[in-house]
Amino acid sequence: MKSLENYIQKGSFYKAVVEDGSDLIFIVDYEGNILYHNASVHDTLGYRPKSLIGKNFFDFILPDTLPILKEAFKQSQKRAYTQKIEFQFLCKDRSYKFLEFNAINLKHKEKLDGFILDCRDITQRKKDAEELVRLGKAKEQFLANISHEIRTPINGIAGMVTLLSQNQTPHEQDAYLSAIRSSAENLKVIINDLLDLSAIDSGKLKFEKIPFNLTDLLPSLINTFTYQAREKKLNLGYSIDDKLNKILLGDPVRLNQILINLISNAMKFTHSGSIHVNCTSDRDQKNVCWVRIEVSDTGVGIPMEKINTIFESFSQADASVTRRYGGTGLGLTIAKQLVELQNGRITVISQEQVGSTFIVLLPYTKTKSISKTASVTEKKNLESKEYALDVLLVEDNDINRLYAKTILKNWNCFTETAENGLVAIEKLKANNFDVVLMDVQMPVMDGYEATHAIRMMSSPLKDIPIVALTANATKTDVEKCFAAGMNDYLPKPFTPDDLYRKLFNELKIKPAHPQRKITPIVQAEKSYYNLDYLKEVSGNNQDFIREMVQTFITTLPQTLLELKESSTVENWDTLSRLAHQIKPSFTLMGLEFLRNKVAQIEERARTRTKLESLPNVVADFVKHCNYAIDELSRVKSF
Repeated sequence: MKSLENYIQKGSFYKAVVEDGSDLIFIVDYEGNILYHNASVHDTLGYRPKSLIGKNFFDFILPDTLPILKEAFKQSQKRAYTQKIEFQFLCKDRSYKFLEFNAINLKHKEKLDGFILDCRDITQRKKDAEELVRLGKAKEQFLANISHEIRTPINGIAGMVTLLSQNQTPHEQDAYLSAIRSSAENLKVIINDLLDLSAIDSGKLKFEKIPFNLTDLLPSLINTFTYQAREKKLNLGYSIDDKLNKILLGDPVRLNQILINLISNAMKFTHSGSIHVNCTSDRDQKNVCWVRIEVSDTGVGIPMEKINTIFESFSQADASVTRRYGGTGLGLTIAKQLVELQNGRITVISQEQVGSTFIVLLPYTKTKSISKTASVTEKKNLESKEYALDVLLVEDNDINRLYAKTILKNWNCFTETAENGLVAIEKLKANNFDVVLMDVQMPVMDGYEATHAIRMMSSPLKDIPIVALTANATKTDVEKCFAAGMNDYLPKPFTPDDLYRKLFNELKIKPAHPQRKITPIVQAEKSYYNLDYLKEVSGNNQDFIREMVQTFITTLPQTLLELKESSTVENWDTLSRLAHQIKPSFTLMGLEFLRNKVAQIEERARTRTKLESLPNVVADFVKHCNYAIDELSRVKSF
């Protein structure tokens, strides 16, 4: 105890705490005159020891904030201790640093008019706070932007569907269908961007190592942008170094994705001139070829101060960019992360009103193989077979079910469907299947429960490959799929290529059961109906036609009952509405005679014309509809 008392009496603690401490210590009077400062002032602010003594503290404060600080000093004179007063202090190099002081008022204990100011450098903290605010605003802008981007194609689809339900000419119908297709594609791009970003962030993104040749990949990719370039009157071109006419090992799908994002970005911001993609061999090592790809445009360019932020998530060069050009602001982020995850680099050179060049460097393993990619070969083999896989499609949504069935039909797959997990289990017990495509969210029994039940069965049923079809592809959802016992997952919306790659390239599923003959579809005789229109719009897709006919047969009887009831009780508004509602169905089925009848019923009920005979007209119409339903029900093929 004695030695500690001596230590205090000698003032040894003063040097350890005040002189050698990291905090800046000032002693100032109430007027701001500096009477003392410690050595840390030199380390933080650049001033030599004792060089500020005799000067006034307020002379070093940022002028705009001086009145606020003086007021803080005045208030501090009334208190023994004051905490966390922020200010900006002039450094030796003429810059300002953010500091924060706690003030001990010497008046209270020492009866002296002054303060001990214990100051800390909070410059980094302020920068971090500003960055958080900036990112918060960027995310807020992103959410508003993505909401707009999603609503726009959805509104377009809804509007076109409404127009299609009216009596349009074939030319108008084609235009509306084209608009729907375009809106759906835009929506899919947005959703895929979000899913890709989620997969990258969760570390679940997989990269393949399959052979590919840039001289095959690039021309095909450029062709997909030809129409867009022609519309904007841009020159779109590419060049490939002869040294790159070789087979490389890597992930061509991800390379495609990188280039699509970069070319799409160039298309968006280039209004005249050209876009050029140049591929060269940057350096050729023993086993690795470094590919250099430059995407150059003559677009609006990027301001110098914005170049460092364009690759950030939720960020575009300016909020006005979003309003003017649209987009999610994720394309360049995804491109950068895809490049870096493959040990590559991406940089940009840009000048406003001149253009931009994005430069990608990627390492690919060299191979002596000269064969085309395995997927192409496998696809040809598959197409040459009369019959491919037995598939159980478990999906409760009619449109999603029809979409997947149509894709599988094109590959000669035999597809059984189930509307929920319980039905799927019963069908599995009764039939042999090669793979189960399992929707996740369904009534009665969902995909997780169904998969768990299947894995509890005896072999070989419990070993059947199960692929989750899920609209939720976040890290948590994907982990839940694997935990339930699923082999893999496919995010919705998926393309035919996505499904093909999953089944035949990644999971390598092959038929395990004897091939069955597919009954050829023949045209049946008919009198009431004409399915030429359905054949035309579906490319004579028999599954699609059967599904549409079945839906017509199933849903129409209830509406006919309501029609008859409405005419009996003379509820003309309901009668008109129901007639209008079912009118397009007769066009689809080629039931022109009945379509004309229901159009007359709609018009007479709406305008209250010849109402006395309308119930009899409705009864006659219902009778003929039942004939048509009966005829369609008896036909086994179309």
